[in-house]
Amino acid sequence: MLPITLTMAAAAAFVHIWLSVRCSMVRRRENILIGDGGNIVMAVRMRAHANFAENTPLFLILLGLTELAGSSGRWLWCVGIAFILARVSHALGMDRNTPNLLRVFGMAVSMAVLIILAISAIRLAYEAGQPVVIG
Repeated sequence: MLPITLTMAAAAAFVHIWLSVRCSMVRRRENILIGDGGNIVMAVRMRAHANFAENTPLFLILLGLTELAGSSGRWLWCVGIAFILARVSHALGMDRNTPNLLRVFGMAVSMAVLIILAISAIRLAYEAGQPVVIG
């Protein structure tokens, strides 16, 4: 059982749905059937949704494997929550026409979480000196 990863995967699913609904709302309002229809708001919403979809799988893989390898506790919960909040912040920041702290915070924290998890994964892989055999 991977309670932290399962919780973050569920949270990510809800954020993904929220981002989808935001795109759908613009599509309906502007009568855009395919693509962005040349509409900047649609393009921005699509890009925020796509950016989430690009970053989240790697986050969940690293989180799950780190948790499976034996890491758990408050720090893993903190990086998971930070990633989800950062992705929401990034999406809201994308809606603004100018550079802003929401977007910068969202990207910076997302990248920091991925770096932290990647370093932790490497450390865990070689910490015991013996490969883990599953099965």
